[in-house]
Amino acid sequence: MIRLKKRPLVGFLADPFNKSARAIELDGDQILITRRGRVATMPLQSIASAPFLRKGILGTALTIRSGDSRDVTLKGAGDHAAHDFSEQVSAAWTRVNLEALESEAARLDRILASVLSLAAPSRYPAACKIAPLLEEARALDISLLTKLNTEAIGPEAVARIAPVREFAANPQLARANAVSAFVTAELDRWKGFFDTIESKPLTPEQRLSVVVDEDATLVLAGAGSGKTSVITAKAAYLVKAGIRQPEEILLLAFAKNAAEEMSERVEARSGVPIVARTFHAIAYDIIGIVEGAKPALADHATDDMAFTNLIKQILKDLVYRLSEVSKAIIQFFAHFLVEPKTEWDFKTKHDFYTHMESQDLRTLQGEKVKSYEELQIANWLYENGVDYEYEPVYEHKIAETGRRDYQPDFRLTESGIYIEHFGVRREKARDGSEQLITAPFVDRDEYLAGMDWKRKVHAEHQTMLIETYSYERQEGRLLTGLAEKLAPHATLKPRPVDTIYDRIVELKQVDDFSKLLGTFLRKFKSGGYSLQDCETKSDRMKLGKRARAFLDVFAPVFEEYQKRLEGRIDFEDMILRAAHYADTGRYVSPFRHILVDEFQDISQSRARLVKALKAQHPDVRVFAVGDDWQSIFRFAGSDIHLMRHFGREFGGRFDGETGVHRTVDLGRTFRSVDQIAFAARTFVLQNPAQIDKKIVPAGTATEPAIRVVTVSKGEDEGKLNEVLAALSAAAALEAKPATVLILGRYRFNEPDMPALRRRFPQLKISFKTIHASKGLEADHVILLNADSGRMGFPSEIVDDPLLSLVSPEEEAFQNAEERRVMYVAMTRARQTLTILASNARPSSFVTELRKDPAYGISTAPGAEPEAHICGECGGRLLGVTGQDGRIWYRCEHLQHCGNLLPACPCCGTALPRRADGATEVRCSCGASYPTCPECEDGWLVERSGRYGKFQGCVRYPTCSGKAKISNGDQPAIPKPRRRNRV
Repeated sequence: MIRLKKRPLVGFLADPFNKSARAIELDGDQILITRRGRVATMPLQSIASAPFLRKGILGTALTIRSGDSRDVTLKGAGDHAAHDFSEQVSAAWTRVNLEALESEAARLDRILASVLSLAAPSRYPAACKIAPLLEEARALDISLLTKLNTEAIGPEAVARIAPVREFAANPQLARANAVSAFVTAELDRWKGFFDTIESKPLTPEQRLSVVVDEDATLVLAGAGSGKTSVITAKAAYLVKAGIRQPEEILLLAFAKNAAEEMSERVEARSGVPIVARTFHAIAYDIIGIVEGAKPALADHATDDMAFTNLIKQILKDLVYRLSEVSKAIIQFFAHFLVEPKTEWDFKTKHDFYTHMESQDLRTLQGEKVKSYEELQIANWLYENGVDYEYEPVYEHKIAETGRRDYQPDFRLTESGIYIEHFGVRREKARDGSEQLITAPFVDRDEYLAGMDWKRKVHAEHQTMLIETYSYERQEGRLLTGLAEKLAPHATLKPRPVDTIYDRIVELKQVDDFSKLLGTFLRKFKSGGYSLQDCETKSDRMKLGKRARAFLDVFAPVFEEYQKRLEGRIDFEDMILRAAHYADTGRYVSPFRHILVDEFQDISQSRARLVKALKAQHPDVRVFAVGDDWQSIFRFAGSDIHLMRHFGREFGGRFDGETGVHRTVDLGRTFRSVDQIAFAARTFVLQNPAQIDKKIVPAGTATEPAIRVVTVSKGEDEGKLNEVLAALSAAAALEAKPATVLILGRYRFNEPDMPALRRRFPQLKISFKTIHASKGLEADHVILLNADSGRMGFPSEIVDDPLLSLVSPEEEAFQNAEERRVMYVAMTRARQTLTILASNARPSSFVTELRKDPAYGISTAPGAEPEAHICGECGGRLLGVTGQDGRIWYRCEHLQHCGNLLPACPCCGTALPRRADGATEVRCSCGASYPTCPECEDGWLVERSGRYGKFQGCVRYPTCSGKAKISNGDQPAIPKPRRRNRV
């Protein structure tokens, strides 16, 4: 022990207030500081530097700096004593640091070796492999290395610990450099393998995806980019490189035939016996291992038709029990089968009409009505046994007014009472008074005038009119109010529930609803949802009464479905039970690498199983290959968000970062020529939620590769034959058969295939639905019936908002999945794609493709009619041939709008149109006519009336626009105005 004290007199003069230490002692590995009668300790290892001496006229001051800023100073010491004490402390301080370093030498050397090996790693430095090293390095850094003083331990020791400290301080850079070094070396080391594993050498992107081995790796494999080659090479590489044993690799496919094909391909190409399995196969095996035996599988588990039929049977049985459940089922079919939107939910007539047409608003009586509120009224009348006619011609002849024949909304056949439903709501004016308002696109004054006219007609002819209003539905009393108004005039005779249900079956409304219920049930089970989850989400998404009505039906259907399993399991049970066993550790997984094919089709339950298997061991890797552009099995439970948020769902952790993963874009397609590949990419990326990917096409087209062929009514078979004849002629010139894949959105689109094959032996022709065509390709693809409508393409029946209750996130983009279905159809083609679309009702997809020059779509000369916008509603005016052989232009919204115009009287084919601000309409043939003063689209022609000749609108009697014939046979034309009709 050595002690340094301040000298009494000098010390007092140097430190009169006694703030510095009175004495400092070196006692082994610590320093004792005496100040004002108290003794404190300072470990030598906490000293930041050697003691500092400062000589003055009042003696020498000694300062010891501490790493925690608690410096100690002693003033007024003797100079010789202070120097001796300083040397003793410095020597002890150096000794302590070196002893501490030596005590962790083995640990330091082990960590140092691992850190240095990152310069040229022998294995991919995945986060799960480097994270433990980082944890050890930081622990050593905190416990020792930060406390070592470079001055104390010397330059050699400093150099020794520097790599560890640098790694601990900046591990992201170290890992990134290690990954880069490994990938570069590994690609070179395995070049021969990559050149020969497949019939053609792998592309640079394919090679990269094989050697990258992150905690979670996502390979974006676009259409025709060789994803199977990647999975084959990956499995073989893992074994041949000694990374895994075959039994440590789990290769997962979605379909049994795909699994079998993959197993054969891996073994044939690499000699590695790895058995690919479906999700259900591995799940079934897990259950068998844990339970000792495999439970029986439900008959309908592998048969979608049997599953749908079971749902239909459950519905029927519940109805015939005449319980409260049956009332809920009938209530849904009568009032909530379609999405309850009205004109108030749209800004334009065109949008409103388009939505209404997509909904197939067919009543229980069988007719198609024009609005959701009319549907409610009609179905309520039917339910309550009140016979009615929909839109009958009014029983009295109305004096000529220029209007169409008056057709009230409903006429009760027994009492003769008329019902008119008026699309008006109530609103408070600024002065506090109440006024009626109309939908945004409806002329309020004109509509209210029409209401008054109808009331006067009934008053004049003494017919009973009952009125209903949109504001009554808004206030929740449309049907109760109707019941009160009808009470004095009609006796309600409610039809039995089973009778109504039989009618629903007859109308085939049960089929689509059963499919919706089945899809909902599977997603409900696979996602682990509860009814409370669905109700809460419904409230949050404001899905309203329709969602509640649906859940009132679904709850008993699900309960009955579970009962009918009778101890057997379906595929949803199978996956979830296996995932539970893996989660809880009852099943111990041997797998260290999980390779998943067609990852875009993964569901919540399958994802849960993969996560459970991954969590069993810290070094398990997930290698997923898929294409979110081809995610088209939402109805089967696939959840595209699992792929879009791949890192969040399956990624690892490193340096405080979660979701660590790597994405490799294969990019290159071996299938489609440039025009098809680029057009398909542009088309699918209209949805900004899709993952952007680069595309390298298989070749360059020398002629237009995508063509739209317009088809008039009844011409479908003829146009298809024309297209096939052209392809057959081209194939004959090349003296080799060409493959042709005919695609339809639905099975009923299939043409007479035997006849086509006989007619065109030069072609190898096949038909598939687009969903069934995934993975297939052909020289030429023909897409049938790309028309608008409920059963058109895009299909308007698949994306029911109710499914969002059992989906993690709703896809906000309109027709999101149908757009991906179209992408799949386009990318089956190697050389040409021909799209057959209705001339009168082409689908929105066809319209988009033709409208944008970027797609490079070819249309036969004269086949694409000039686009004309309907001035009444904003829809399209389509050319049709009437029974008289003349060409007419009618609005696409035939049921709702009814705008009809003749072709130009001069040329008989084109449609005269008005330029902005012009007082005449002009035809492309050069003819011109006076504009109609009443409507947007019409023009005036000479007519004869009771008072002689006049100028009348060509749209008469829909439009009563007219003008007198002035001198010079020119009409006096009033100022034009636009009319709005509903």
